[in-house]
Amino acid sequence: MASISFANELMRKGIHLTSILIILVYAFLGKQETQTLLIVYLVIILSIEHLRLDRGIKLPVFHILLRQKEKQGLGSHVYFTLGALVAVSVFSKDVAFTAILMTTFGDMSAALIGKRFGKIRIFSNGKSLEGCIAEFIVDLTIAVLLLGNPLVAILMAFVATYVETTFVNIDDNLAIAVFSGIFAEAAFLLIAHT
Repeated sequence: MASISFANELMRKGIHLTSILIILVYAFLGKQETQTLLIVYLVIILSIEHLRLDRGIKLPVFHILLRQKEKQGLGSHVYFTLGALVAVSVFSKDVAFTAILMTTFGDMSAALIGKRFGKIRIFSNGKSLEGCIAEFIVDLTIAVLLLGNPLVAILMAFVATYVETTFVNIDDNLAIAVFSGIFAEAAFLLIAHT
């Protein structure tokens, strides 16, 4: 796996902070408006990806931030948008917010801490134990603050960390939100019926 510089990783993850806008739009305008905006945004970025991938048009700043595998395929921003759209459409508001923020801040902490301080490489995909621990702590903090149920928070943080650490061929920007949200909703259903 080709590595990108810490500065480029920092810029890539900084772009993901736009996810806070998704939360704000949902909080102030509602679910349906958020879905509509995410769909419009998805159409725009898919159109840009078409120009980049099918027409060979390189967007100057955009192109340098792409990982090697993204240069021949869809960028992670497409998968992030899909994950956010699924979260907003399928999950309760608190679970959706948690899943989106875990995808942003958990993934960001894993990447930045792992790149900067990661020494112990125990995973075959090159990810570090330090990055994995950082993600779990951040994910758990987000989940405890937003969900209020420590058991569901631990489960959701574990699932998000597992997905980020072990998924190689499925983009974690989609998978973290989807899998952590599904497990959280299932846990809340079990709790409600016990």
